[in-house]
Amino acid sequence: MSRKIWTRVLLASGALVVVVAAVLFQTLVPIKVTSITKAKEMVLRDDLFTLRWCIDHYTLDKQKAPQSLQDLVSAGYLKAIPKDPFTGSTDTWRVTTDDTLIDPSQTQPGITDVHSGASGTGTDGSAYSSW
Repeated sequence: MSRKIWTRVLLASGALVVVVAAVLFQTLVPIKVTSITKAKEMVLRDDLFTLRWCIDHYTLDKQKAPQSLQDLVSAGYLKAIPKDPFTGSTDTWRVTTDDTLIDPSQTQPGITDVHSGASGTGTDGSAYSSW
């Protein structure tokens, strides 16, 4: 074969490789992004469950609600305040305080719930801040 034909064959092969790589990239990147988001959502749900469990048990054990999330750490219910997986910070948790007492023996109101401070929307369509 002549040199021109080999050049065309090589160019066509190179173009085919680029097209195949682009298709694979377009297919795999969204899958990776979605799986990372879902993993962060699982961590967020787990952290919220743990924080709420600790708030409830602190309130029942101490007969008063915690006044801050740091109270949970100081009392040994948590080793550390977890980072919100979407904000990457321990300071963005939004706490709900209430004057309602959850137990008749409770002497002081305080934190009753906690939510994420993230502004995004989950894969289920609900806002992270509503979880």
